Amino acid sequence: MYVPPFTISSDAINMIAEISRLIERYAIRMEQEDALLLRKANRIKTIHSSLAIEGNTLAENQVKDIINGKTVVAPIREIQEVKNAIATYELYPQLDPYNEQDLIKAHRVMMQALIDEPGRYRTGGVGVFSDKGCVHMAPPADRVPTLMHELFHWLKHSKDHLLIRSCVFHYEFEFIHPFIDGNGRTGRLWQSLILGKLNPIFEHLPVENMVYSNQHLYYDAINESNSLGQSGPFIDFMLGEILKTLEAHRGEPTAKVPNKVPDKIPNKLQKAFPYITSATWNVYVELRKNNKLTNNELALLLNISDRMVRKHISVLREKGIITRIGSNKTGYWKVAKG
Repeated sequence: MYVPPFTISSDAINMIAEISRLIERYAIRMEQEDALLLRKANRIKTIHSSLAIEGNTLAENQVKDIINGKTVVAPIREIQEVKNAIATYELYPQLDPYNEQDLIKAHRVMMQALIDEPGRYRTGGVGVFSDKGCVHMAPPADRVPTLMHELFHWLKHSKDHLLIRSCVFHYEFEFIHPFIDGNGRTGRLWQSLILGKLNPIFEHLPVENMVYSNQHLYYDAINESNSLGQSGPFIDFMLGEILKTLEAHRGEPTAKVPNKVPDKIPNKLQKAFPYITSATWNVYVELRKNNKLTNNELALLLNISDRMVRKHISVLREKGIITRIGSNKTGYWKVAKG
């Protein structure tokens, strides 16, 4: 059996354990009185985020209006993209993530009236381009049917944890780029479907909203995996996004869970950024102690990889919690005190 190349880091193992713990809490959250409204809100976020990553400019409230059948003044193609995504996500309960024909069906609905041959594998070459030129040239078109068949065979028969399989499938799908267009939105949908086999709550968990918020890191993880020839970095990234999403949407806990860093994070910061993980806060705590620490020193202190340190640093910088003063070699971190 063909096995896609990937490595499972110690960070990934730890995140799988934490995700498994939080899934049950989120499931309880989805049984509360406002669960129906929460599911609807999450579906709006999922559709908006997945399409926004692909360049759709409609705001979240416009997506909501289209879902509710209201008239929206916007480019016809962008409205069509939203309507197609709505129709595709309505198919969610009927789609089998292990069935290749179901994926083709989902793509047909997702890209109806947007491309000439929706629901058909590409017959020509395709690449992914940025302002720097071609960043990925997909495999030749005549290899696509075989590669997709092998990928589905591995997905169905592999003994790896479903969290791992969902991430590997997502990465390999994007690497193969089986369709002429619509690969990104279809790949993210399919990861959610695979995760739904782990727990039904993933139908209503807006992982894509987190990907949208950190899409530069999403593409960085894909590019790093491409460079290494295996999807380990992408696995780490996606597991981190799933974990952050669960923590952000878990609601009030049914029992008090001790915080790993209870007295070290100012209350103002915790309230302002409730979705930031304890692992990221650990980096913040160490930088408050010594604002001249390097990434390597942080990795040794916290017993995590250098890549994970860079990811946590990126989150803290993006939120304005830390700011770099001076050069990477001789500078220091200005750390918010709350």
